[in-house]
Amino acid sequence: MNILGIQVLRGPNIWSIKRKKLIQMRLDLEDLEQRPTNLIDGFGERLKQALPSLYSHRCSKEHAGGFFERVQEGTWMGHVIEHIALEIQTIAGMDTGFGRTRETKTPGVYNVVFSYIEEKAGKYAAEASVQIVEDLINGDDCKLEDHIQKLRELRELERLGPSTGSIVNEAIARDIPWIRLNKSSLIQLGYGKNQVRFRATMTEKTNSIAVDIACNKDETKRLLQDSAIPVAAGVTISTEEELHNALKSVGFPLVFKPLDGNHGKGASINVKTDAAALEAFEYAKQYSRKIIVERFITGYDFRVLVIDHQMVAAALRVPAHVKGNGQLTVKELIDQENTDPRRGYGHENVLTEIVVDRDTEDLLDKKGYTLDTVVPNGEILYLKSTANLSTGGTSIDVTDLVHPQNIFMSERISRIIGLDICGIDIMAENLTQPLTDNGGVVLEVNAAPGFRMHLAPSEGLPRNVAAPVIDMLYPPGKSARIPIIAVTGTNGKTTTTRLIAHIVKSNGTRVGYTTSDGIYVQNTLLQKGDTTGPVSAEFILRDPTVEFAVLETARGGILRAGLGFNKCDIGIVTNIQEDHLGIADIHSLEDLARVKSVIVGAVKRSGWAVLNANSKHCLKIANDADCQVALFSTDENNPAIIAHCKKGGTAAIYENGYITIKKGDWKIRVDKVTHVPLTFGGTVEFMIENVLAATLATFLCGYKIEDIRMSLQTFIPSAALTPGRMNIFKFKEFQIMVDFAHNPDGFNGIKDFLKTVESTEHVGVFSGTGDRRDEDIKETARIAAMMFDKIIICQEKYLRGRNQQDLIDILLDGIYEIKPEMEVIINNNGDDTLKYIMATAKSGSFYTILSNTIDNAIVKVTEYLDKEYGV
Repeated sequence: MNILGIQVLRGPNIWSIKRKKLIQMRLDLEDLEQRPTNLIDGFGERLKQALPSLYSHRCSKEHAGGFFERVQEGTWMGHVIEHIALEIQTIAGMDTGFGRTRETKTPGVYNVVFSYIEEKAGKYAAEASVQIVEDLINGDDCKLEDHIQKLRELRELERLGPSTGSIVNEAIARDIPWIRLNKSSLIQLGYGKNQVRFRATMTEKTNSIAVDIACNKDETKRLLQDSAIPVAAGVTISTEEELHNALKSVGFPLVFKPLDGNHGKGASINVKTDAAALEAFEYAKQYSRKIIVERFITGYDFRVLVIDHQMVAAALRVPAHVKGNGQLTVKELIDQENTDPRRGYGHENVLTEIVVDRDTEDLLDKKGYTLDTVVPNGEILYLKSTANLSTGGTSIDVTDLVHPQNIFMSERISRIIGLDICGIDIMAENLTQPLTDNGGVVLEVNAAPGFRMHLAPSEGLPRNVAAPVIDMLYPPGKSARIPIIAVTGTNGKTTTTRLIAHIVKSNGTRVGYTTSDGIYVQNTLLQKGDTTGPVSAEFILRDPTVEFAVLETARGGILRAGLGFNKCDIGIVTNIQEDHLGIADIHSLEDLARVKSVIVGAVKRSGWAVLNANSKHCLKIANDADCQVALFSTDENNPAIIAHCKKGGTAAIYENGYITIKKGDWKIRVDKVTHVPLTFGGTVEFMIENVLAATLATFLCGYKIEDIRMSLQTFIPSAALTPGRMNIFKFKEFQIMVDFAHNPDGFNGIKDFLKTVESTEHVGVFSGTGDRRDEDIKETARIAAMMFDKIIICQEKYLRGRNQQDLIDILLDGIYEIKPEMEVIINNNGDDTLKYIMATAKSGSFYTILSNTIDNAIVKVTEYLDKEYGV
């Protein structure tokens, strides 16, 4: 077998709208295409022995064991690999279960598609599952445990921590979009101007001064003490001399902890001798220049969580420990404890595995124990000096037992320190009595407290502490989203996108939009290039200044990685014509329509699909849409428009020379096409279609007709507003038009326009595009022959794996098929071609440069024009 490629899909895609995180592996089975599972001796038994948990996979049989039945009956290895990839992820703590395996047009080559939880782990699962199958076929050791462990390690490297993950999951449950802004825990919730950010459990509302105070334990203690909050007696030291004074003033037993420490690092508890105190001092010095020395308070370790100044949870924390039985050693007891199914690697389970470290060794040494010591029956042996869950500690929920006075005190502490999310560490016999009655004290106040102990306590009720965080960040009435219009189709995407953006920004809204020539916010180009994929969409949605997004969304990005957003308000399909066929398993207009329909699938139910009623494939998408549908057409008598409006539907039509909105039987005329510059006086039908689509979309967004009309009248086709879209440059004796038409439908649109242009001679400059089918390249040449009197072929670029001369030959075949006597000049240098045009252009001639044949044609033609007029 040979892996031809692995793609990571991160948004709505051609396989699934709802399941956004998919791996698509293109796999060539090679000789195994002729060897299904039932023809490989012993394969099924070896598979069962290696992965017995695959029994739960129902497959098409719709019952447990169904997959194994398919293997016994005979199925192809791509299907087996799909199931193995899912199962090894699940075993590694990433429970996931969606998969599809489909053969491509190439025999033996399959698309193996399966869901993933963490991206790198998903890619590894793809590669590992192929290796596992090959080992099983050959009867070799498939090293399953090695693969599972590698997946666990990748999971821990990539996954969000329990606290961050819980907030993200709560956001997802509330339909709030999110974006991971770095490789760790910096998260954006919401889009554009409605975004908020948080990192772990620190939010953009978290006061930086409050964090500084919480990180300075001495300052925290002083503020609490000044506010009559009970705290442990103690001092801050930095030298051995100060240590000796502290031993006298505070007295044993003591606690040592770094001033700037966290997670219990550098802490020592219950220190009772001068020697132990010196050792504890040196240990803490590794983490902070200043050390806190406090009286050791006996009691239990509690954590109270306060969010938005409201107590939401409390837990009793117990350090990692084992219970002796008089038979097993410390090491054996730890190993036994780690077999608890609740314990796992990293954060995969409720509890973390107990690892022996310096803290453990110190505690054992203080008791005179080693790892080989047999622990007496019934003795509780603590293995860590702190109760952090990350070091193997356990937690017991006590939220409902906290005394009202302690609740008041905790909420008051959050305001004294100034933290919006606040973890308060308390040492006390219990929290059922006021601390002032039972002698309890506040030990620390933590910024960015962990949520894990409350989300999944070892005992007691789990608390959804992420919910109040989202309540705080998005109170009732605050939206997390901005309006999104996504535009796709074969032709007209960029012009439609730009026109919609013009209408939106002309009416006082800051718009961000992506096009095939760059990313813009309002009137500023921020990034140049073809920016019609998911990365560019996310660029706009990350921008905190953007109030409205218009996203050109091309076929390539959808196939490569899915959409860059999970939902949009309006999805526009301008048209579906023959282009890019034969690429990436898209071989027909039906295939292409399936790709374009992803946009409509992502439209929210209350949103709108805006579709071209002149296209039967768009109408098929309309029939399958799970949202409201509006149609547009240049023909008001289009049967689909008539039927749609008869049912009370909304449409945009071209009737009696007007751009018109039709709702049921009502007509709302927007403007005459002759008043809309983009239509070139109503002579360019495909531009009228673009205007209809943009007008309909903005009308559905709630813009007033008069505002839309004014915007249509002020959108002037030019190199500034519509670069590469019928940009006409008027020289003194001749004219040049630059247009990016690159497929038969685009060429036909230009042909219809040129019929309206008076000229002594029509000259065309164009080339072929190497990754198109021969028939598509040839068809553009045929159309060119119909509309031009003379042709210049400039095949300087866009070879895309083809031989330059082969492309030229295909173009010549198409040209001569229509006009055998056509004058054709071949000049494969763009600059030379422009010089030739300028030197030989006849008075009254009209030159048309198509397909972006000449690099930076707009800029270069503009330079020639400036020279002619002495600019």
